[in-house]
Amino acid sequence: MGRSNPTYRDNLRHLEDRWSDYRRALRRRDQEHFDHLWEQAAGYADAAGYQNTGRNLDLVLVSIILAQERRIAALEDAKGLEE
Repeated sequence: MGRSNPTYRDNLRHLEDRWSDYRRALRRRDQEHFDHLWEQAAGYADAAGYQNTGRNLDLVLVSIILAQERRIAALEDAKGLEE
């Protein structure tokens, strides 16, 4: 029997499609960064799939923030910085 609700990955693809006009309007130098944000959101799809919410953009944003936090921590570790 099939799922009654679309998966998070399905919703993520749908959201990315909805933001495609915005992406096209960005300068080329920013389009790559924009694409990377969606890749970061997809990287947490397994965890986001467990969160049953109708607000998928919230899950995308939390996933992006978490990925950014990990990158910041890695940079701080590489430079020997501590909080």
